[in-house]
Amino acid sequence: MADDIFYMKQALEEAKIAFNEDEIPIGAVIECQGRIIARAHNLTERLNDVTAHAEMQAITAAAGYLGGKYLTECTLYVTVEPCVMCAGALGWAQIKRIVYGSSDEKRGFQRFAPNALHPKTQVAGGVLEKECTQLMQEFFRKKRTC
Repeated sequence: MADDIFYMKQALEEAKIAFNEDEIPIGAVIECQGRIIARAHNLTERLNDVTAHAEMQAITAAAGYLGGKYLTECTLYVTVEPCVMCAGALGWAQIKRIVYGSSDEKRGFQRFAPNALHPKTQVAGGVLEKECTQLMQEFFRKKRTC
C-alpha cells in the first residue's frame, strides 16, 4: 500500500500539470519493476484529440521504453478510473495491474465494460481518492465560474 500511495502521488503531480494547462486533470504513471517508465497527463485540448487521455499517452510511452507492446509486468497508476476506451487499450497491452484514485460514475469502465481488461489484470481503486476527487471538483468548479 505504501508503494501505491507513492506512485499515486506521482500521478497526482501529472494531474496538476494538466490542471495548470487547462486540461481535465487526470494524470498517470506506469511503474515496472520499481521504476517509473512513463508519466503522462491528459492532452486532449492541446492536441485536439479525443483519444489523448493520460492512460493512452502513458501506454504509448511505456511501450516505447520497453520496446514492445505488452505491459505484463507493469502497473498503471491513474487519478481517475479509466474510461472504456482506455480500459480496452490496457486490455490489449495486457497490463498486470491498474490502481486508480477516484471512481468515474459517468464514464468509468467498471460500469460500462467490466470485462474489457485482460483476464489476469488486477484492479484496485480508492488510492488517495479524496485528493484525486478534490482536484477534479476544483477544475470543474473553476470552469463553471469562468
